[in-house]
Amino acid sequence: MYDEIRQFAEDHQATLVAVSKTKSVEDIMLLYQMGQRIFGENRVQELTDKYELLPKDIEWHIIGHLQKNKVKYIIPFIAMIHSVDSFDLLEVINQQAKKHNRIIPVLLQFHIAQEETKFGLNIKEANKLLQDAEDHKLVNVEICGVMGMASFTDDQVQVRNEFRALKDYFDTLKNCYFPNNEAFKVISMGMSGDYKIAIAEGSNMIRVGSAIFGARPGH
Repeated sequence: MYDEIRQFAEDHQATLVAVSKTKSVEDIMLLYQMGQRIFGENRVQELTDKYELLPKDIEWHIIGHLQKNKVKYIIPFIAMIHSVDSFDLLEVINQQAKKHNRIIPVLLQFHIAQEETKFGLNIKEANKLLQDAEDHKLVNVEICGVMGMASFTDDQVQVRNEFRALKDYFDTLKNCYFPNNEAFKVISMGMSGDYKIAIAEGSNMIRVGSAIFGARPGH
């Protein structure tokens, strides 16, 4: 299944992030040996443990909700943070990145699903965050795009509409804040059950776990 998903992503010029949360080092190494280099984790502790044990040419992405007090543990090595949902978090990432002389690529997480449990910004909050970022000159973070999760539903029309909304947010921010910034290009949307719809609606980065690794225990 991995080869099929990787080929689909490549054919559509999308980056595949293999979501390795709860998966063993052995499971990750199997995929690594097949050529996968970008992996996504939800929890900081699990991510830092795996970073210590696995090859250093892996690009680690944090895709889960990130608490401000955990940022310092991942800044030395993280390749991208998908889940920036407040200016306060962005500011902490910038402060920690400065200590390590790094510029950290980040995505703004939008709330596009109907479930209340998911984190993320609305467009008004995103505008405020970007204005604050401009005012504060955060030079150790680079905002590279947007991320969102669709509702967990079998209603493909709803999922498609939610992805379409995220693409609209991306276009709006691109035009208003990043018209000449080539780094602002990432639309991270689409998971195991809906990545094909996401790519059809403009995604260029998909986060796929169970379709590659198999279902998590208890799911």
